Amino acid sequence: MKTKNIYLVLFVIGTVVPYYEFIGFTFENGLDLKLLLHQLFANRISSFFAYDVIISAIVLLILFFSDKNRSKYQWVPLLATITIGVSSGLPLYLYQKECQNSNKKSV
Repeated sequence: MKTKNIYLVLFVIGTVVPYYEFIGFTFENGLDLKLLLHQLFANRISSFFAYDVIISAIVLLILFFSDKNRSKYQWVPLLATITIGVSSGLPLYLYQKECQNSNKKSV
C-alpha cells in the first residue's frame, strides 16, 4: 500500500474514532462545554493527554502556516485540526504533501 493511501486511511480513522466518542458524549450530556472541560482535565492522566494533544495541535498549526509549498487546499487540514483534532489534520496534511510530491515527480 502506498504511503499516501496509508495517510488517507489514518485520516478516516482519525476522524471517525474521536467523533464517535464526542457524539456519544453529546447525546448523553448535550453540548455542555463546562462538563466537557471538567472531564477533560478530571485527573492528572487525562490532563497529560489533553495537554499533549493541545500542544501538538499548536505545533501542527504553526507548521501549516510556515509551509512554503502550500497546496491549493491547505485550509482543509487546518480546518480538520481545529474542528476534529491532530488525529485528523496531520494525516490529511501528510496525504496532501504526498499527493503534491507524486505530482511533481510525474511532471
